[in-house]
Formats: sequence, C-alpha cells, structure tokens
Amino acid sequence: MRNTQTNKPRKGPGGPGHMVAPGEKPKSFKKPWGKLIAYCKPYLPAILLALVLAVVGTVFTIIGPNKLSEITDKIMAGISGEIDITAIGKIGLFLAILYGLSFIFNYTQSFIMATITQRVSKSLRTDISNKIDRLPLKYFDSTTHGDVLSRVTNDVDMIGQSLNQSIGSLVTAVVMFFGSLIMMFYINVTMALSAIAATFIGFVLMSFIISKSRKYFIRQQQDLGRMNGHIEEIYSGHDVMKVYNGEQAAKQEFNAINESLFNSAWRAQFMSGMMMPLMIFIGNLGYVVVCVVGAALTMKGSITFGVIVSFMVYIRLFTQPLSQLAQAATSLQSTAAASERVFEFLNEAELEDESEKKTILEAKDVEGNVEFKNVKFGYTKEKLIIKDFSAQIKAGQKVAIVGPTGAGKTTLVNLLMRFYEVDSGEIMIEGVPNKSITRKNVHDLFCMVLQDTWLFEGSVKENIIYNKDDVTDAEVTAACKAVGLDHFIKTLPKGYDTVLNDNTSLSVGQKQLITIARAMVKKAPLLILDEATSSVDTRTEALIQQAMDKLMVGKTSFVIAHRLSTIKNADLILVMKDGDIIESGNHEELLAEKGFYADLYNSQFEDAS
Repeated sequence: MRNTQTNKPRKGPGGPGHMVAPGEKPKSFKKPWGKLIAYCKPYLPAILLALVLAVVGTVFTIIGPNKLSEITDKIMAGISGEIDITAIGKIGLFLAILYGLSFIFNYTQSFIMATITQRVSKSLRTDISNKIDRLPLKYFDSTTHGDVLSRVTNDVDMIGQSLNQSIGSLVTAVVMFFGSLIMMFYINVTMALSAIAATFIGFVLMSFIISKSRKYFIRQQQDLGRMNGHIEEIYSGHDVMKVYNGEQAAKQEFNAINESLFNSAWRAQFMSGMMMPLMIFIGNLGYVVVCVVGAALTMKGSITFGVIVSFMVYIRLFTQPLSQLAQAATSLQSTAAASERVFEFLNEAELEDESEKKTILEAKDVEGNVEFKNVKFGYTKEKLIIKDFSAQIKAGQKVAIVGPTGAGKTTLVNLLMRFYEVDSGEIMIEGVPNKSITRKNVHDLFCMVLQDTWLFEGSVKENIIYNKDDVTDAEVTAACKAVGLDHFIKTLPKGYDTVLNDNTSLSVGQKQLITIARAMVKKAPLLILDEATSSVDTRTEALIQQAMDKLMVGKTSFVIAHRLSTIKNADLILVMKDGDIIESGNHEELLAEKGFYADLYNSQFEDAS
C-alpha cells in the first residue's frame, strides 16, 4: 500500500541503490565475520578441508625449487664428467608427481569453495526473500527500495566472491609467503637476508601506494554514485527538464560530476596501475641481488650454483603473495561491510507470529460490515496521525474518505488492511476484531485498485487471475467484458495469452482496467480504491469510473479520492482533517452544511478566471 504521509522517518543507510565500495570499512570487522562464519557452520568441515588442501598444495609448490637446485647441481657436477641422467630422472619424476598433486589439491579446493559459495549465496538470497515477506510495511516505508535490492544482489555477491576467492587466496598467500621465507633461511641465511632486504624496499613502496590510492578509490565510488543518481534523475524527469529548458543546467551539473569522476578515477587507476610494474621491479631487483650475492658466495665456495637457481624461484614465490595479501585484506573489509548490511537486514524486527490464531473469516460468509472504534495511530510515538477515530460502515455501502494531503486517508486504509497496527482502539469486521484473525485472512477479504498500477511480465490472463487458482476462463472473460476491456484484448496478437512486457504498448487507462478486472475476479466482500483515477484524463476517468461502479456492486467499498466529483454518489463521505473525522454524511448533506467539505468541493470548481 502506497503511503502519502510525509512525517515518517526514513533511514536508508546508503540511499537508493547503495552498494559496498571496494575497501569500504564496516562498523566492526570481527562481529560481521563472526555472524558469517556462524551462518556457514553447516559447511565449515568442507571449508576446512578445502583450506587444508590449499595449504598442502602450496607446500608442494614450495618444495619444488629446492629439488630444482638438486637437479642443477647434478647437471653442473656432470659437465666435467658424466651427467647422472638416472638421478635427474628420479628427481624430475618426483617433481612431476609433486606438481601434479599440487594441481589436484588446488583444483579440488577451488571446486569445493565454488560449490559452497554458491550454496551460501543461494541460502542468503532465499533467507532475504523470506525475510521480506515477514517484515512490516513500516520497514519499507523507512528504507529505500534500492537499498533493499542492493542487499539482495550486490552485498550477497560480494560475500560470495570473497568466500570463493579471497579466503583461499589469503590462505595460499600466507603459506606461500612464510613457506618461501622458511625455505630460503633453511637453504642459506645470507642469501635469505639479502633477498628480504631487496623485497622490503619494494614492500614499503607498495604500502605507501596502497595507503595513498585508497582515498581515490573511495572518491571514485562516491562520484559514480553521484553520476548514476544524476543520470537517473534527469532521465526520469526528462519531459519536465525539456519543458523548463533545463538542458544547460543539467549539462553543467553532469560536466562537473564527470570532471570529478575523471580526476578521482584517473588517480585511482594510475595508482592501481603502478602495482604491477612495482611488483615486476621488486622481482627483478630480487633477481639481481640473488645473482650478485650468490655469485660472491659461489666464488667463496659457500654455496653451489643450484642454490642460486632455487633462490631465483623462491624470490618470485616470496614477492608474489604480497599483492595477493593486500587485495585479500581489502576484499575481506568489503565483505565484512557487506555481511554487516545483510545480517542487519536479517535481524530486523518481524511481524508477530500468528500461527496460534484459529479464528477464520471466510469471504463467502462476510457481508461487509466494518466498524472503527476509538482508533488512534501514529507512525512515531511523538506524533499521532489518527486521533480517536470512530465510524460504522454497513454492508454494501460506498464510503468515500476525503481530505487534504496528510489528513490520514491512506493511513486509515493501511490500518484496515493491517499493514500497520493501531496504537489503541479496534477495527471490527463482521463484529470480529481484525487483530484476532491473521493478516493473510484479512487480505483475503479485500480486493484493491491503487493509483499506481502493477502488472508483471506474463500473459493478460495471468495478470488478471494473479495468485488465484480457482478462476475459470469464462470468469476472466466476463470480468473483462464488464470493464470494457474484452474487445481490446481480442485485438492483441494472442488475445488473453498475449505476454505483457516492454514490447506491449498499454495506456495508463488500459492498465488500470486490467487491475480492476483482477479485483473483480477475486470476489472479495470488501474493496479499496485508492485514488484509482487520479493519474488519467477525464475521458479515461469516466470509463474507469463505470468499470469501478460495476466492481463495487455487492461490496463494501472504501474510496480515497482527491477529485470529489467521483464520489458524489457515495453512501457515506468521511471528511478527515489532521487525523480526525470533522464531518460525515452524503454529498448533499455535506454541501448543505457549508463546512469544510463544501469548501473543498467548491474550490475544485471555482472559475480560475
């Protein structure tokens, strides 16, 4: 139910379509990761197995260069005499088996993590979807739709990518880093210290670049958000912008944002682009140091030529994890921020459990008697919107609710449908408090036609019988004939089986008539019309009004309308102002009173001249 009140709090943490930017810091790092680990508890044994396989596979890779040095030494020893091909062959076979097992273990680890990642992502999306069904309407009134969608898509994807890539890369990088370090010290301390000294210089430079570039990446994401927001705003209001000749101002704002985005993106990408050349520099510097120091030690007879060869490989294995560790650390931060948002959503207060409620009102047994008894309600405790509201509506009556914007008209319908709960008082349906029956039961008793039409991608027939299993084709056709839509539908390529999508051109009035037909086939005893004709022209309004008059036959109808000409035939008109009913009666009675309703009605027909 759309709500027109303007005094409700909005919290939207990230605004429309907010998504976690790379490197975005969470409020707490440990807490969201603790929740994510707890959520993944069923998969922890498999995750631990995958990590063990990653460790073992990495260890096998680390052992390899040491064996390469043995092959090199045997080749060097055989240059002056005879090369021991048998010994070299055995070492080569050992290396082949070692690297083969490393590949198998790493492949298995990747397969396990990819499978777990998709299952966790699927489970999170399912839980969020189920959570949406259990959340009260006030959550969506206080949170932007884009933010909710971002949690389902962007944040869950961020978590999935981190589980699939970052955790495995982090473990592999840590083992590779310390494993290479241990092996270098094991082979030769002097060479190890020389290699570390060369690498340390590069590591300091890399840390400096990362620290400087992070602010540019954050600014780039902010500028991207501003750019997307500006484009969406101008595109959605393109007609208005054209009418008011706002092209120049829009271009100037776009150019300013675009220039800011260019500067931040250029700096971010430049700094990021320096990482790979820097890593190559660190590796080459390490090779030079190893060769020079190794040559000196070889001349002294302290080491063999094979040690130099193994160190050249270990230098690569030692420097390679540095960039992986930096990327993994950034990714883990972003994942913590995404997890924080996802679990914050999953921990939101839900609608109360109604499984214990046994009272059921069958639609066929409900005549349509409704009573409001001293109802009070406010979106916040500090300010009441509905103040001690009482009214008695008899079965079959057409009740119009009128008043200025913010008077509480739509709020009243929200309470009737139990989208919100009253602060005090009761709403009775057939003498039964609507609190004593489930929300699902309440919704079964109502059909609705709103100002904003909602059609999904499906056939015309599927849109009309939405969520009803017992509707026949004859009933669908009868409903469409009643609202004057049958002829138009038959002109469509496949008639009632025509799929409504972006390629199907329907006017606002035709869409509204489909929603009226949908309400007609539901056969509910209570009807809500919330400004159903406010967005159409006068001629279309007359057609829709005729269709709605047919829809209202035999139903208790609640009509919210700003155009008072559409509710002159109402049995009861409730005039609301500041949350109170200040007048009630039919059209003639209220005009005769010459009160607030008369002023509202006459103001709509005053001569503008």
